[in-house]
Parts: sequence; C-alpha cells; structure tokens
Amino acid sequence: MKASQTELEGVLLIEPKVHHDSRGRFFESYAKEKYRALGIRENFVQDNQSLSQKNVLRGLHYRIEPEQAKLVRVIRGEVFDVVVDIRKNSPTFGKWQSFILSDSNHLQLYVPVGFAHGFCVLSDEAEFLYKVSEYYSGEKEKGIIWNDPDIGIDWPISDPILSEKDKNNPTLGSL
Repeated sequence: MKASQTELEGVLLIEPKVHHDSRGRFFESYAKEKYRALGIRENFVQDNQSLSQKNVLRGLHYRIEPEQAKLVRVIRGEVFDVVVDIRKNSPTFGKWQSFILSDSNHLQLYVPVGFAHGFCVLSDEAEFLYKVSEYYSGEKEKGIIWNDPDIGIDWPISDPILSEKDKNNPTLGSL
C-alpha cells in the first residue's frame, strides 16, 4: 500500500497493493494497523454505501461536533471526487482538490475532519463506499452549495442531478 500526501494537509490518496492472477484480483481494502502506520488513527464506526447514476452530484458534505473523518472508495464505476478545506484557521481554507476514484484504479481517499467532501458520477452508475468515524446524525450533517463561486470547483458536469437538500446548501462564506 502506498499513501501520498495531497495539496491539502491531512488528506491522503491511498493506493492499495492489488494482486492479479488468472482468477481475478485481490487487495486489502482496510487493515487498521496498516492505516494507523499511515497516520490514520480514526476509529471507523460505520460503513455507508451509495449507488448513483451518471451526473448525480452528492455534496459538498461535512459534519459538526463531533466532526467526522471518512475513508472513501468506489467499488463500481467512476467518480470525480472533491475535498474542500473548511478549517477557518488553515492557510488553505476554501481551497479544493479533486481526484478520479474508480473500480479500476482502486484508489481510496482519506478525508480528515475539517473538510467538506462531494463527488459526481462520471460512469453510467457508481457504487461508493464510505468508512466514517462518527455515526450518522441528520441534525449534525451540513453542506456547502456545490457551485459556490468563492470555492470555484471545476466540476466536469454543468447540470448535475442533486438532492433537494444539496440544492439548498449555503455558501462557504455564510457559515
């Protein structure tokens, strides 16, 4: 397994070691001790899975007190995955970075607390897995509007399919 620090401090792009043979492929998608060695110390308490069609955009989501870290990956399809630094005292506050996660590249993204996260589906469908460090709580789940001009994410789609909640998220500046 290989982990790369991204442009946003604390966000890691993880590439597992994939073993291929005539039967197919195998890789460890999570091993607590190996992730601890990378500096990921969260106690992941819940796994979530979503299935979305092409052009669905989910996000930008984050959680308040207690904040939530995520370890995400795609098990089917391909997504354009985005993290935004929402740590007000950070030198990269409001900056974003994107990654292509897919079932063929097996990449995982570690999203620590202090970041909003979202993705849009590039393939016909995508199945997305989230390991999270806090249990779901609707009243603690928050969001930022996907097309906030102050953030300026260069999404690869212009007319996404959004949930009603995500259509009405506030801007980062109004938080």
